[in-house]
Amino acid sequence: MTTTRAVRDARAADADAEEKTAVKLLTSDESENLLKIRHTSAHVMAMAVQKVFPSAQCTIGPWIERGFYYDFFYPEGFTNQDMKKIQKEMYKIIRKDYPLRREEVSREEAERRIREINEPYKLEILDAIKTEPITIYHIGDEWWDLCAGPHVESTGKLDQTAFELESVAGAYWRGDETKPMLQRIYGTAWENAEQLKAYTEFKEEAKRRDHRTIGKDLNLFSLQQDSAGGGLVFWHPKGAQMRHMIETYWKDLHLARGYELLYSPHVARQELWQTSGHSDFYSENMYQPIKVEEEMYQLKPMNCPFHIVVYQDGYYSYKDLPIRWAELGTVYRYERSGTMHGLFRVRGFTQDDAHIFCLPDQITSEIKRVLDLTEEILSTFGFTDFEVNLSTRPEKSVGEDAIWTTAENALRDALGEKGWDYIVDDGGGAFYGPKIDIKILDAIGRKWQCSTVQLDFNLPERFDLNYIDRDNNKQRPIMIHRAIFGSLERFFGILTENYAGEFPLWLAPVQVRLLPVTDEVSDYTEGVAAKLREAGCRVEICTGQRLAKLVRTAEKAKIPVMAVVGRDEAANNTLAVRTYKDGDVGSLSVDEVLSRITTANATKGTDF
Repeated sequence: MTTTRAVRDARAADADAEEKTAVKLLTSDESENLLKIRHTSAHVMAMAVQKVFPSAQCTIGPWIERGFYYDFFYPEGFTNQDMKKIQKEMYKIIRKDYPLRREEVSREEAERRIREINEPYKLEILDAIKTEPITIYHIGDEWWDLCAGPHVESTGKLDQTAFELESVAGAYWRGDETKPMLQRIYGTAWENAEQLKAYTEFKEEAKRRDHRTIGKDLNLFSLQQDSAGGGLVFWHPKGAQMRHMIETYWKDLHLARGYELLYSPHVARQELWQTSGHSDFYSENMYQPIKVEEEMYQLKPMNCPFHIVVYQDGYYSYKDLPIRWAELGTVYRYERSGTMHGLFRVRGFTQDDAHIFCLPDQITSEIKRVLDLTEEILSTFGFTDFEVNLSTRPEKSVGEDAIWTTAENALRDALGEKGWDYIVDDGGGAFYGPKIDIKILDAIGRKWQCSTVQLDFNLPERFDLNYIDRDNNKQRPIMIHRAIFGSLERFFGILTENYAGEFPLWLAPVQVRLLPVTDEVSDYTEGVAAKLREAGCRVEICTGQRLAKLVRTAEKAKIPVMAVVGRDEAANNTLAVRTYKDGDVGSLSVDEVLSRITTANATKGTDF
């Protein structure tokens, strides 16, 4: 049998992925020149909008990872035809090569100028600027904006063949749904047309890999917005099977690496969240309390206070530390409807949380163990390229200088022992401790924040945690928060897009689909299926259609292994095997098929 056109197309797309990314698509953080180009493009777009639509009011327009946007108050909204007019006006501005000029003015002068041009949103932005003097950037003598820069020297430095306006979306002012709805125009800008073409191809490839589409096509999960509400994930049988595989691997490996498992409730009395500080500092991300028998309870937004409660229920000596507790704990956080996105941002999700309570001189070794475990888990799922960031003490913090120094040095030492390069974010740590963040790179070069290792000097103090030291005195333990997937739902979305739904053999929800060509081999097919299932293989039987249609359907479902069963196979105790990846494999014994799949399951293998 030959490979179907759909599969050939999918494989060709994968083969082209490297070619499509041969042009390096740098983010704004990675290239100062691109940052300037994108920032200036946002200003040029805003100027063009106000030339074409004089009643549009400007708000804010930053650069973003691979482009820019600008928000406008324009109740009429922008159509596709309007976008073409705006882009045409941008071409004119670029060709005129207006200089970009920086000016410093007093707060009073800035306010006077803003009132003069009737830009009320700019007054709010001005009020939020705490430093002086106020900086303004001019485009020639035609247009200006409150801005700290940076920008290119003149509009002519922008390549008009290297940018495009992409879309329009609604966005509330300041992200607050009680405030006016604005029109947000997104654009992308690059150094040359070649980069723009590569980016366009990159977007097409990302669209092909969209986990929302693949999740629906493969029947893995759904988000029932209309019937159940937004941001709530329903795992269908195939997706649930994959989640079970991921969770089982995670639990077994943690137990093997010296962790103990916890399970904790989904709600707790409000006083617990007041003690932890979440009620004061995190309330905007929490749901409203629930009244139960005259007491107020709160859905948990995090697992850490629950692990602390377990610690408080014990009595620990320095000899008992370190303690490593892990939990796949479901949490609930309020997300505005406009911010939710597939599995990447939801209202209920499961964190792969762990908390380590240790001595100060154990920090380095424990962090190293966490980094080793993180590398082992992520690489099992195919992620081997990382970007590592170390965030250090911010200006406002809790904890003594000595413990901060010890902790930061311990993090550096652990990273050094790993031999990992890392970026230092000076002052970027939380007020309660330094941290390490790990971003993974997927198959098309996108970075995803997943793993975090965070030291905490705050919660042990708030909850008065103690252990007894060598001298029989009470001391505060060091607390380490740690997540590897981050969110199971989000990681599943990343995993789906990384593999474009073509999951590794060990993880695929259905590993083998048996395709009997006649009813005469039904008993043999059922016997093969039973033998495979007994050995832990995930198998389906599909009948009732012509063989070509059965094969096409299996390939559309991205089934790793398809096995055709006819009279010859039944007579010889064999299967006619083909794989999604390689096409026809040939005739194999049932025992050989079983051996290959069980080996993949045992070794977390990707291929048949």
